[in-house]
Amino acid sequence: MSDDQKTSQFKALTDEQWKERLSEEVYQIVRKKGTERAFTGRYEKFYEAGSYFCVCCGAHLFDSSTKYNSGSGWPSFYDADKQNIKEVVDNSWMMRRVEIVCDQCEAHLGHVFPDGPKPTGVRYCVNSASLDFKPEEPTS
Repeated sequence: MSDDQKTSQFKALTDEQWKERLSEEVYQIVRKKGTERAFTGRYEKFYEAGSYFCVCCGAHLFDSSTKYNSGSGWPSFYDADKQNIKEVVDNSWMMRRVEIVCDQCEAHLGHVFPDGPKPTGVRYCVNSASLDFKPEEPTS
């Protein structure tokens, strides 16, 4: 199956199909644009070497080498796999922010802010519930 076929497969899922595939908490965050409480996510203080993938479709999103402690209460990264992340203007809550979504399945991931460290100066602030982690394979 080509990448385009996989993308259209996930984008074609109905709301009911997503409800069947995901836990209630994950569904509310990734499909209904929710936010987990600060300092509660499983990856907030997690620093193992590896990669982070979309919990809905498995698309690669972040590498652990770009993760840092922003003090915000959510996993933060200063760079992302831009082939799989789309930025969308978010005017909710009477403020203007930039939402980040998985470009393959449109799952809500979090937001990006212009207050990150060098070399990019941006902070991808991500809900742990939107991520799956795969550890780095040991080299022999």
